[in-house]
Amino acid sequence: MRGTEVLLTLVCVFMIGCGQILFKLAAREVAFDGFNLRSLASWLSPAMLVALAIYAAATLLWVWVLRSASLSVVYPLYALAFVLVPLLGWMLFGEPMTARHWAGAALIVGGVWLMAGGAP
Repeated sequence: MRGTEVLLTLVCVFMIGCGQILFKLAAREVAFDGFNLRSLASWLSPAMLVALAIYAAATLLWVWVLRSASLSVVYPLYALAFVLVPLLGWMLFGEPMTARHWAGAALIVGGVWLMAGGAP
């Protein structure tokens, strides 16, 4: 596998992480006041629109990577999003990261290394 494929996959993971943070910000502003203009507008906040654009760009980049990459190698790298997003939540929003979170993150990273690191 080429380093470019790994790098582009990691860019996708980073984009997904950024998108999730923006979704969290957008969720703080979403209103559920029935079907009215205020509720609709709350779903179209700048954070939501940027998050959707990032997700669309990440999807296009992912499809580009899959043109030549082995899915069995690059897909496990996507699991790193399950480490990145809680870390970003901890750093940006002060969300808790317990010892169990850290241990789980270490297991995920170890699993990714086993699945993707040793592949031909």
